[in-house]
Amino acid sequence: MSASPVPVVSKPVLVTTRPSREQALEAVRTLIAWAGDDPSRPGLVDTPKRVVDAYGEWFDGYDADAGKELSRTFEDVQGYDDMVLLRDIEVESHCEHHMAPFLGKAYVAYIPSEKVVGISKLARVVEIFARRLQNQETLTQDIADAIEAHLSPAGVAVLIDAEHQCMTTRGVHHRHVSTITTRFTGAFKSDPALTDRFLKLAKG
Repeated sequence: MSASPVPVVSKPVLVTTRPSREQALEAVRTLIAWAGDDPSRPGLVDTPKRVVDAYGEWFDGYDADAGKELSRTFEDVQGYDDMVLLRDIEVESHCEHHMAPFLGKAYVAYIPSEKVVGISKLARVVEIFARRLQNQETLTQDIADAIEAHLSPAGVAVLIDAEHQCMTTRGVHHRHVSTITTRFTGAFKSDPALTDRFLKLAKG
């Protein structure tokens, strides 16, 4: 009796070449027609252009490099060894499951070891990863991992608090429900008192 063949599990194909702008415009026209409207009527004739332009802005994180933003550092910290915390960084991202927005705030902290970075660069790192198709868990981890990799700090803490439109405008239709995700590395992970201080400062 011959053995059964081992099933081959196919891996997802990553799109490495972007479609042309005209192909993107046509895709929007198709979605408008699928929704039940006429993409050629006056109120919708320019909608594909607007949608494609908006996508270019919402997802420009694919063209940005978080490492480049964190590459310009300053080594003269003059003995400062406590946390640097940014609160209330705007998060505007899109869920990779439904392409619906999720909106909220990020709280990012790190403890410098030998170098610091301009505080605006931390906000820019949040923006870069948010402007990609994401889930909140991965977004939180991506931000922390980038800071960890490029600054080699004593620790990193990231908290994101966001509302997901895929939950509020469809499906269960529950409004005002926020999702909180966290990521801690180094001292923030090993020292509960430091973690607690971050959480109190972040949400205080």
